[in-house]
Amino acid sequence: MAIKVIAQRREVKLGKNPGKKFVMRPDLYIPIQEKKVFAEAATHSGISAGVIKAAWDAAGEVIRTWATEGHSIPLPGLGTMRFGVRSKAVADLEDVKTSLISVRRIIFTPNVELKDELKNTSIQITCLDEEGNVLKRVTSSDSGDIEDNENESTDSGNNGSTGSGSTDNGGNTGTVTPGGGDNTGGGGTAGGDEG
Repeated sequence: MAIKVIAQRREVKLGKNPGKKFVMRPDLYIPIQEKKVFAEAATHSGISAGVIKAAWDAAGEVIRTWATEGHSIPLPGLGTMRFGVRSKAVADLEDVKTSLISVRRIIFTPNVELKDELKNTSIQITCLDEEGNVLKRVTSSDSGDIEDNENESTDSGNNGSTGSGSTDNGGNTGTVTPGGGDNTGGGGTAGGDEG
């Protein structure tokens, strides 16, 4: 099994070095129908697809309910999920208001097994010219590092907060998780030639 990526040459007009560059994008990320997931799970477990669907629907309802109550919910075999918000930080109590919240978020934290699966999955890159002709194919030899938004750096002065936020228009950005007591930063802008 491999993750498939296309690197196609195109004219890049933004960034520090504009010009013709190979820009990567995912290949073959096609949504799988829900009924196919249940059928495959039934094959692997010996439980009927109908029973699996009923259990999955019930679990989904419980996850939605508990997440809105501020809980971090285990997703067996995958990791945990919780709700949070991205917001600006302010110094004065009088400035704390709901307008500081810029976006609501669903935060997924993969477990070690899922991270290991990704780390050990090869990446196959197909290089194309502007017309879509194949120039070469490459199989990954990277270190397999996994992005970890949860533990980028720790700010010990803030009651269990994790900070990697950036400043945006003079305000600090971060993530607030109800009931979680953390303030995980992740704001800012990303530049470069990503596709």
